[in-house]
Amino acid sequence: MHNFRKLEIWKKSILLVTEIYRITNTFPNYERFGLISQMQRAAVSCPTNIAEGSAKSSNKDFARFLEISLGSLIEVETELIIALNLQYLSSEKYEELLNYIIELQKMIYGFKNQLEK
Repeated sequence: MHNFRKLEIWKKSILLVTEIYRITNTFPNYERFGLISQMQRAAVSCPTNIAEGSAKSSNKDFARFLEISLGSLIEVETELIIALNLQYLSSEKYEELLNYIIELQKMIYGFKNQLEK
């Protein structure tokens, strides 16, 4: 069992959630039940699955939750592309978030591979 609060991937994913909430608060109000809700739920899913997986009794089970977390990051990435296309965020902010997500994905993949050894 791992202490999720000490995992760098969990800490970084919490920061991503915070930033997603910040940017979605600038989206048009009519997106409240659409893109805003979807992006926030996908972002929250990442650290939530890391935390839940850390409580599992086997590394194999934890690795499965990390896969789900990675899927959530891909979902956020897709939603950021949509937000960019709709001009809800600047290309600079998009690039900043995309780079952060890619870095986090690499870290989670690396940690997952360690667990599976």
